[in-house]
Amino acid sequence: MHNNKRPTGFDAAARADGAVTRRRFPEGFLWGSATAAFQIEGATAEGGRGPSIWDTFCAKPGRIADGSNADVACDHYHRWQQDIAMMAELGLQAYRFSLAWPRIFPAGRGAANQEGIDFYQRLIDGLLAADIEPMVTLFHWDLPQALQDRGGFQNREICDHFADYAETAARTFGDRVKTWFTHNEPNVFAFNGHLHGSHAPGLQDVNGYFRVAHHLNLSHGMAVARVRENAPNCRIGPVIHQALFDSTDGSEAGRQAVEQSDTSFNRLFTDAMLKGEYPASLVPILEAQSGLVQDGDLAAMSAPSDFLGINHYTRYWVKPDGQSPTGVASDDHRVPGANYTALDWEVFPQGMYQVLTDANERYGLPVMITENGCAMDDTLVEIDGVKSVADDSRIEFLSLYLDAVHRAIDDGVEVLGFLQWSLMDNFEWAEGLEPRFGLVWVDYDTGERTVKDSGLWYRDVIARNGLPSAVESRKQSAMQEAL
Repeated sequence: MHNNKRPTGFDAAARADGAVTRRRFPEGFLWGSATAAFQIEGATAEGGRGPSIWDTFCAKPGRIADGSNADVACDHYHRWQQDIAMMAELGLQAYRFSLAWPRIFPAGRGAANQEGIDFYQRLIDGLLAADIEPMVTLFHWDLPQALQDRGGFQNREICDHFADYAETAARTFGDRVKTWFTHNEPNVFAFNGHLHGSHAPGLQDVNGYFRVAHHLNLSHGMAVARVRENAPNCRIGPVIHQALFDSTDGSEAGRQAVEQSDTSFNRLFTDAMLKGEYPASLVPILEAQSGLVQDGDLAAMSAPSDFLGINHYTRYWVKPDGQSPTGVASDDHRVPGANYTALDWEVFPQGMYQVLTDANERYGLPVMITENGCAMDDTLVEIDGVKSVADDSRIEFLSLYLDAVHRAIDDGVEVLGFLQWSLMDNFEWAEGLEPRFGLVWVDYDTGERTVKDSGLWYRDVIARNGLPSAVESRKQSAMQEAL
């Protein structure tokens, strides 16, 4: 992620008649939204919560682009009832959120924190009372600092601690939570946090990257086993940032750069978790670290998953680079005529279709879209005391990507549901509070929430279980303008 802002308007071609036709989704398709504990909860020093690596990272000058932190964020810890009412207003059928590991185990292990458990008990019960399915992510990057002080995910002992935490969560909430996710984007956590250094804990170590990757894979499998033991009627799987790589270099070197990026960023995790093997090209790298991959690890890390959670946003351009420790570097290539989000991410809905069909061909598991959305240059306006956000570009983005999801379904991919990112604007990691991904605007000074036009549009999509036609979209826009 970076802060180079670009225009975000969508050109006429993307809005042409038929660009997105009426699309009904299969019966039982699940519609929802997603958040993460550190990004929305705030209350970082309340309720017995211990410090996480992201609290430490935010306190280091220059680490967060806009200088902000998540001490308050959306104040969801205090406003959760209001937020559930807002979800119900939007018609959400499901809500994916993460448990804050340091809120349940302030030191990452040992005695559990009852105040933290009670908070999530209330949240889960509140969601169920509103007829919204709670879907729990066990780890969304906020590792307890006490465990990082012991080496974090570079230390094999983390696997046992994560499994113990997963067991506690399943035993406590498993009677009501039926859908579980182990790690959220372990590939991003490993790459940005341990190779690139742009995320917590801010390390840059090639060997460390592969150690962390293996321990994430192993801890995933161990957690799957523990959750199944303690919540036998659940479904569970990992969430991967399924990146699509491309190159302007048409040579063999360019092709290899794309393949290597896919192998070392995506398949290092998905092949391990879902097939119980590492890509052949990576085996020598892993074996070079004595004692890293031990007997039984491959079987343990591939404990059967019920689905693959896929987060997908854009495509990444890469190029060969002999000076890079990985032999590959990112490429700042821009596609002429393409649309870009406020974070300068290319709008490329074909990528969604491609990653879904590729995953289906390689792994054959049902898929859940666990994140998709965009940061746009939203503006809050107030007219006659009524506040609103006209985020047409977000509606256009989601329409195009959902159309790609539907095409994948038509071509045989079993997609269980779509969880939009994000329910509300929040703390966007190293970018801070500036990027706005939400269906709901958050005033960070007052905590006030305002449903954006995209939230109203998404409510309509959920109600009809499908996308409006281009003609219907224009009629709806005309009615909104008339009002």
